[in-house]
Amino acid sequence: MNLDAIAQLAQLELTPAESAAMQRDLEAILDYIAQLQRIETAGVAPMAQAIVADTPLRADEVRPWFSAAEALANAPAQRDGMFEVPKILG
Repeated sequence: MNLDAIAQLAQLELTPAESAAMQRDLEAILDYIAQLQRIETAGVAPMAQAIVADTPLRADEVRPWFSAAEALANAPAQRDGMFEVPKILG
């Protein structure tokens, strides 16, 4: 594995010590994945989740909520009855 290429793709500037530590960590992760791949799973039914538990859901009910004016009362910036946030996309 070429850690320098991975660091460059991730736009990371690693010191030699950080690079060595990262190399050890990545090798440990890949060793663990290889260990998982050796587990025999034939005949094991696929699962949607690891823990089967009932999740009680509350009933949907209409309840009083904030008015628009109350929601905007503490907003640092607002315009035309809406929250105003900094533009992040060109």
